[in-house]
Amino acid sequence: MSDFRICAIELDELTVVRRTREIEQEREIAIYDLLEANTFKPLESKGGPYKVVLSVEDNRLVFEVRRENDSEDCRVQLSLSPLRKIIKDYFLICESYFKAIRYAPPSQIETLDMSRRGVHNEGSEILKENLDGKIEVDFDTARRLFTLVCVLHLKG
Repeated sequence: MSDFRICAIELDELTVVRRTREIEQEREIAIYDLLEANTFKPLESKGGPYKVVLSVEDNRLVFEVRRENDSEDCRVQLSLSPLRKIIKDYFLICESYFKAIRYAPPSQIETLDMSRRGVHNEGSEILKENLDGKIEVDFDTARRLFTLVCVLHLKG
């Protein structure tokens, strides 16, 4: 197993709002999948594994990165501005998708699910591009991190 990976992750949830069951399930799955397999390599770091705390401060996404032994590694901040529209679009599609699951025909559910995945992939690419030069991640890691960024976005 690579040393350049996340071994623990938490969300700074000091001001979290109440989440729906669906959002909480998405968070739990993203964390589980992320910890099972990820590539996370802060540039300038000598290696992990890493404990990461994700938070939002002053319109910035913050990655507080520590080594497995809790020694400090780095702190990376990204502007949330490039992600705001895609996060909003993602939540709108998710809301429609979760409503459709209860009442819509399978063809409509499938169409909404494809749209949801497409927007999620787009957000993941944007996050990956914004991390470029700061933290190297693979696409699957970016997807799971994007899910967690969306969950954090509920705070505002």
